[in-house]
Order: sequence, then structure tokens, then C-alpha cells
Amino acid sequence: MSTAAAPDVTLPDWAKQYEKGVPATIDLVERPLYRVLDDTATRFPEKTALRLILKTLKYGLAVQSAMTYAQLQAASDRLAAALQGLGVKPGDRVAIILPNIPQQVISYFGILKAGGVVINVNPTYTPRELLQQLGNSGAETVITLSGLCSRIDEIRGQLPLKRVILTDIVDSLPWYWKLLAARQVRASGMMADVPPAPHIHKFDALLASAPTSPTPVPFDPDGLALIQYSGGTTGVPKGAMLTHRNLTSNLQQSRVWLLDFKDGQEVVLGALPFFHVYGMTACMLLGIYTGSELIMVPDPRQTQMILEIIAQHGVSFYPGVPAMYVAINNHPRVKEYNLHSVKYCLSGGASLPIQVSTRFEELTGGSLVEGYGLSECSPVAAANPMHGVKRSGSIGLPIPNTRIEIVALHPDEQGNHPLMPLGEPGELVIYGPQVMKGYWENPEETAKSINARGGLHTGDIARMEEDGYLYIVDRKKDLIIASGYNIVPREVEEVLFMHPKVLEAIVAGVPDPRRGETVKAYLVLKPGEKATVEEIRDFCKQHLAPYKVPSAVDFRDSLPKSLVGKVLRRLLVEEEIAKLAAQEGSETKS
Repeated sequence: MSTAAAPDVTLPDWAKQYEKGVPATIDLVERPLYRVLDDTATRFPEKTALRLILKTLKYGLAVQSAMTYAQLQAASDRLAAALQGLGVKPGDRVAIILPNIPQQVISYFGILKAGGVVINVNPTYTPRELLQQLGNSGAETVITLSGLCSRIDEIRGQLPLKRVILTDIVDSLPWYWKLLAARQVRASGMMADVPPAPHIHKFDALLASAPTSPTPVPFDPDGLALIQYSGGTTGVPKGAMLTHRNLTSNLQQSRVWLLDFKDGQEVVLGALPFFHVYGMTACMLLGIYTGSELIMVPDPRQTQMILEIIAQHGVSFYPGVPAMYVAINNHPRVKEYNLHSVKYCLSGGASLPIQVSTRFEELTGGSLVEGYGLSECSPVAAANPMHGVKRSGSIGLPIPNTRIEIVALHPDEQGNHPLMPLGEPGELVIYGPQVMKGYWENPEETAKSINARGGLHTGDIARMEEDGYLYIVDRKKDLIIASGYNIVPREVEEVLFMHPKVLEAIVAGVPDPRRGETVKAYLVLKPGEKATVEEIRDFCKQHLAPYKVPSAVDFRDSLPKSLVGKVLRRLLVEEEIAKLAAQEGSETKS
């Protein structure tokens, strides 16, 4: 891979490829992030803001609750006042450990209104994982489910925690649905009886007793709104510090990309977890910013229910990850549902195979495009036009007010990373108002990630074509080097997805005594299909150079995924390393 300097490289005018009406730059409005809710509540007070659907029943019935924008605003005001009454001060970190339920959204905006900093935490985390994030952030307050309180108790003595606020998934439901759902939720372990204690507070009781409005707090556009921990797929999670300016800017940038969006009229499917930066911005914040009805689904893996919700509630915007669209495409009853309310889908988190997007668009009539973002960028940095030209395999164009450069992977003698010629791969670097302030209490990693001009070095290898479209080649750490050859996993995966029997595929570099690393494919076949290793390898030989063809193929019932649906390549590599170590240990003993 060439790293030569390109002194005459001129970046293309990618804005020429924007849909007509999308500006190259916008005048960004500075305001506190919580004003996103308050302003929408002023415009659409009686519009349904949140609809929680726990279970779909026959005849169009569902176990559900609904809350208007006026009610959501009032609840967040009361929670903010309650938090202040408990001693939460401006700058204090407050952790939310909840699935997609109304209390999650109320908590998010209530913390901001109290002057606190939101810490989004995955509710499936073990005590060890919770300890890492809660300890690193210094959170003194946690808002979580009663069924998760025992995990907090295990580690509370090692944390600066002062207060734990408990709620339950069923708390927002009408009494008749609550009776129906409570037994099932309790059986899942997400609901439990917690003995009274001085540090324990009940969410509903706090709202009922709190003043109707909090004490106003000073606003600093560069003040912290959120510490968002990266997914940790490449190491120990780091806390990206996102400011009010970062998050409100990214909302405005994303809004102008959606030209046909009609404020107050859209229905957004919130199946992505809101504790993840993608679901937080693309579903929760964007939905509230545009006055949309936000349908909350705590478990995105319930594909049958997703289909029923789209058909019954007229979902128009469905942000997701490729695994979600694959599940819909291959659902045995998909053709029984009218999915034509779907107008826009933005895919992120993993590469989107062209076969997946084509099939999904055939089923819905909507537009499914690939975008690109990361926690450190609030998260959106690039996307394909929703109705303009979209390039197969491309993550699209830098969004308004964003500059993206492709630079050499290694610095020159002066310590600079020169621009790569158009069409040649290098590291993707992002400049824009959405770029984080840095990593929480980690100046060393901040210095490695943000350059002197404020650009974020993403660690992703990409190329930019002459028209400005961007293509992810791979992550630095995912590149497979076998016998001296650089092999891009995504290229092999695209070929595997072409095979008519393959449902899901991922490729990883695994240790090999002869080649250093070798290519291994992990496949999930479509229901009812069978295939052999040689069949898959022969197919790959038709489309790939010999050194790129998987040396090994592992057929599985499922692939390890994060709750967002991103396949965890790292876990597969770790599994192979553990197997090799065990084998070597066995040989040593014998």
C-alpha cells in the first residue's frame, strides 16, 4: 500500500453530488441539547412523542403505552427538578442503564436539564463491564431497572455511587397492560423486588413529588452533554466526550440530508438501542427534533413484531444495521405485510451488501442507503443521498459542514500524514462540528486520535473517488496479512453474500503457522439450505484471487453480535487464538 506524499492532491467538490436542495454548509444554531425537546413540545404539544410496544397481539392489538410531547416535556422537567433535589449538580455524571422505554428518554433530557452529563450504558453488561464504565466516568447517580439492581449492588462498594433510581419496563403501561406484561417481565429477570435503602429511589415517586420545573443551569455550547463509550470491539472502551454543540450540530446536519422529511408527520421506528450512539441520534434525537412519533421497541431481534409494527403503524423512517434488514428480507412471512409506508432507511454499524439493500427496496419501495459514523463523531459523518446517486459499496459523501480527508497510514519525516491521491487507500480523517472534544480522562488517546487541526483519525482505511464518494476498505486492525499479502475482509464478505445459500457472513484473519494469518469465513446459511466447505471455496475461487479465498469455512447457526446487531469479529478471532493455545498446550503435555 503506497504512503507516498501527494502534494498536488485537491479534494473534490463532493457537494456537487448532493441531492438538489441539500446545502454544502448550513448556519448552525447553538442551543442546549434539551431545547430540542422543549422546542418540539411547543410546536407539537399534543402529537404522540413516544409509543412503547412490548408485544403485538391478534386483531391489531398491542401491549403498549403512548406519551405526547407536552407530557414528555413535563416529565423531563420534573425529573430534572428531582435530580437537583437529590443533590445532582452541573457537570455531575448520571448513568442511564435502560432499554428502549419512555423512562430512558425522560431520563436523558431530565439529566441535561439538571445540568448533568449523560452516561449511556448497555443494560446487558455484566458487573465487570459496568464497573469499568461507571468507575471511569465517576457517575454518582444511576437510573436503571429494578431487575438490574443486584448487578449494581455487586460493585457499589468500588464506585462513588450515592444514589440508585429504579424503574420497571411496565411502569409506563396502562394498568390493564401492566397486569398482562408484569409476569413475563419478572420472569425475564428484568423486574425484581428491591428492599428499601437510603440510596434507593423510585422513579415514579420522584416524578410525583418533584416540583414542576428545575432550577435553570448555565449553558455552555462546549460543555459536556454526554460521555459515550465506544463499543469496545477493538479494546477497552473509551469515553467520547460529546458537547451540546457536537450533538445539536449533528442533528442539524442530519436533518437537511432528509429533504422529504415532514416535521410532525413522520413515524420513526426506534428498534436500535438508544444507549448506542447510532440509535440515540438517528432514532431518538432526530425523531424528537422533527416532531415524529417515535415507536420504541426494546428488543430489535423480534423480526415478526417489527413487520407487524411497520404494517400497522405506518413507519416511514427505519434506521438500522444490515442484520436487521437481512432478517426482514429472509423472514418467511414477509410478503404478507404491507411495508410500503417505509420511505427512508439509513444503514450503519457494518457494511451493507448490495444484495441486501436491493431486496429490501423491492419489498418496501423505500430507499435504503449506507452511511458512516462513530461514537467520536456524534455519530454521522457521511451518507449516500437518500434519493440521489448512491454508489454500490460506498458509505456516500461527507455531510454538510464536514470535511473528510484520506491520509497516509504512516507519518512522513516531519510527522505529518500527507493526503493520498484520489482513488488510493489511506486513513479516513474527519473535520466538523460533530467531532468530539476528546476522550474522558484519557489525554494520551485523545492526542493519538485528534490532530493539531482538530481532525479525528478514525482508524478506518478508506478511499475517496474523484466525485467525492467514499469507500471503506477496512479497519487498520481488521486487515488480514497472509504471506505478505494485504487482504480486505469486506471484499471477501461481499463475494460470500453473493452465494445464493448464504444468509450471513463474516471473514477474519486467524493465526496460521505457515502464512502468519489466513482467511477464515464464518457463515450462517439460509433456512433449509446445506452447503459444503468445498462448495463455498469453489464459489470464492470464481470471484477472488487465490490468496483471498478462505482457507477454512465454519458453518454456524448464528454469529456473535452486539445488541445493535454488529457482528463481533474480535470474538471470533479470540476464539481461534484460544483454540490454538489449547492445542499447543495439549501437544506440550503429550
